[in-house]
Amino acid sequence: MELNKYIEHTNLKAYAKEEDIIKLCSEAIKYNFQSVVVNPHYVQLAKECLKDSNILVTTVVGFPLGANTIETKVYETIDAIEKGADEIDMVINIGALKDKDYEYVKKEITDVFYSADGKCVKVIIETCYLTDDEIKEAVKICNECFVNYVKTSTGYGTRGASLEDIDIINSVKSDILEVKASGGIKDYDTAVAFIEKGVTRIGTSNGVEIMEGEK
Repeated sequence: MELNKYIEHTNLKAYAKEEDIIKLCSEAIKYNFQSVVVNPHYVQLAKECLKDSNILVTTVVGFPLGANTIETKVYETIDAIEKGADEIDMVINIGALKDKDYEYVKKEITDVFYSADGKCVKVIIETCYLTDDEIKEAVKICNECFVNYVKTSTGYGTRGASLEDIDIINSVKSDILEVKASGGIKDYDTAVAFIEKGVTRIGTSNGVEIMEGEK
């Protein structure tokens, strides 16, 4: 298993400095991770740091609460891609989902997806705030919107991903929808457990620790 190619090496801390992002990118190069995930302010810096590599730059939209307007999320998406982002991780409007306003959630995902101009879009549903049925509804919407991934968590909710979340997602997801697990995945054994459930991306700020655990 090329575990490194599952890992999206992440620093979304509010207090991350330039030196922290440079370090993140250096570690990503050392271990040949799939991508780095940074806040929008650091997309250009990360892109420059990784210009001689195949490592992708991922950034976040509507992060971390998901309560921005659709228009704001669309602008964030366009701006991020213009600045060099390769992939977009977008937080849904969680309150709208819980209100059963599924058409609104579908519209915001669709608008971001088309604004991404063919780039990979991952939809963060923040499972910690959802019932099992709400998780299923969110995944069904992702199926209908033909996005690339459903992602469990921001890492800033009341908990991160759980294996039970993945079971629920797998029970309704389409064959083409992939799954990114994030939040609380800090060691090799945990990462492998998620991959064995079919997860194809792991979002973690502990990528180095996971790889060192493999050794």
